[in-house]
Amino acid sequence: MAAEGPVGQPPSRSKRADAQRNRETVLTAAAAVFVTAGVDAPIRQIAARAGVGMATIYRHFPTRADLVTAVYQHQIEACAEAGPKLLADADSPLAALHQWVDLFVDFLVTKHGLADALQSDSDRFAALHAYFLDRLLPVCAQLLDAAVESDDIRPGVQPYELMRGIGNLCIGRDNDPRYDPRRLVALLLQGLRRPQTS
Repeated sequence: MAAEGPVGQPPSRSKRADAQRNRETVLTAAAAVFVTAGVDAPIRQIAARAGVGMATIYRHFPTRADLVTAVYQHQIEACAEAGPKLLADADSPLAALHQWVDLFVDFLVTKHGLADALQSDSDRFAALHAYFLDRLLPVCAQLLDAAVESDDIRPGVQPYELMRGIGNLCIGRDNDPRYDPRRLVALLLQGLRRPQTS
């Protein structure tokens, strides 16, 4: 049952805002901890990084799967929302595409281990994967279309192919410290460029 105010009213707006801030803080901290320690990192480590008590984490995310799912969704949303902002603010559509791909690679690297953590609940993971495609494919398409219209890249690149290719280049990063997927992703993007005519 939700906490009520002094005269039986719902929680105040400031309490809801505090709860939302706590939730965002926990998600940001969990994402950072997952990068370095994996999705099985102790909850107390996430709580310490977030500066909250463990009870706060369990209040928002009763199970580890809930937390992992929420981190994944939070990062998808951040990546999706960044696309139009980058397109509006960058020097060119090509620069916006490069910056967005950097964010996408960060997301994929952070996502390491999330699939394993959710394998026990395959329906949940399938729903997340569908959500990932629904939110990010249109953003990638918008950036590609803008770069084609500005004559920076050749037409015909499909957003799914590009995202899948980037994802494949990010595989194996954890197994080989000499492997830097960003270098290969940069080469992939270079290959999209329209040849310069003299």
